[in-house]
Amino acid sequence: MRKSFIKLQPQLLKKPKTHIMKYLTRIVLLSISIVMLSGCGQKEGWKLVWSDEFDYSGSPAEESWGYETGYERNNELQYYSSDLKNVRVEEGYCIINALLEEGEDSITSASINTLGKQEFLYGRIEVRAKIPSALGSWPAIWMMGTNRGELGWPACGEIDIMEHVGYDPDRIHANIHTKAYNHSIGTNKGNQIEVKEPWTDFHIYSVEWFEDHMDFFMDDSLYFSFENDMAGNNDTWPFDKPHYLLINLAYGGSWGGNQGVDISLLPLQYEIDYIRYYK
Repeated sequence: MRKSFIKLQPQLLKKPKTHIMKYLTRIVLLSISIVMLSGCGQKEGWKLVWSDEFDYSGSPAEESWGYETGYERNNELQYYSSDLKNVRVEEGYCIINALLEEGEDSITSASINTLGKQEFLYGRIEVRAKIPSALGSWPAIWMMGTNRGELGWPACGEIDIMEHVGYDPDRIHANIHTKAYNHSIGTNKGNQIEVKEPWTDFHIYSVEWFEDHMDFFMDDSLYFSFENDMAGNNDTWPFDKPHYLLINLAYGGSWGGNQGVDISLLPLQYEIDYIRYYK
């Protein structure tokens, strides 16, 4: 059990009952996970090597997270900010807010990432989150190669663990992008799963990444697999090199805004309960 959970216990008496229950539930779940990781249950064979449980307050932990800032890509409407009003950790969650700035015709949001702080190569990456949904919203959990600065996109590789667009609300998407397979040339590989009102509750979005294939899940449902063609070709399989994780809430843009946007639905809140990486 992590020391931070032990330290939090005296403070729980001052918190609302729902918050106490959340931490008690976490302790039980973590205890179960420890047993499972010891060699029994559904996580047999996996070892937890890194996580952020968001059991602190303030900005996301500096040792794990950095920020994109500004207008980044895809003609999206939001300006990415590191301001606490757009991204903060409180009551056990990392919260990303997309806001219509008061007195201005501008939208701010946040995109956090582990570039230069935490990298991933093979294993299981899972994120428990509650996404928002509105006309124009585009929350995502995804990864890019740490060599992006050298090779550029899409040669660095992109792994989309979860994408959701508000105009198609009952569908969750997973995709991969490489130099040979990407949306800009109409060859990207991916799939989708239909889920009734996925924004109303927390779900676990995950990828299990092996040397010869990847499997993508929503909760316990496997809905997309991508196989290594074993050609030793970076154009088709750049996934033998480290990647970093991004979690962001976009608004509008080439996909999220494909059916228009409705800024009257702002603000939107994206809640991340935890991120866990197993090998």
